[in-house]
Amino acid sequence: MGLVYSTNKNIRLNEEETPCIETLAPHNQKLVVSIDRRNRGGKQVTLIKGFIGTVKDLEDLARIVKAKCGVGGSAKDGEIIIQGDFRDKAFNLLSSMGYNVKRGN
Repeated sequence: MGLVYSTNKNIRLNEEETPCIETLAPHNQKLVVSIDRRNRGGKQVTLIKGFIGTVKDLEDLARIVKAKCGVGGSAKDGEIIIQGDFRDKAFNLLSSMGYNVKRGN
């Protein structure tokens, strides 16, 4: 629009709405559990990719997986990063929660 500031109260700015991403049900999710060693100083991490949903739901799922594995990690950029090699534990946990899980590399 090119408008920076106006004192006219009748002007309505068209504010862009952020798209609301809804979290898919667990049986509709297609998650991939894999191991990554790149750019991590030789240490292994378990990556869970493919989650479709809100950031809050991703963080909640990451919290559950980290607690069950008993390790640290994070959730960012649509991925859950778990410290260490916990492929089998994460795979079994997500499967029991109703997620469609596939084992990567």
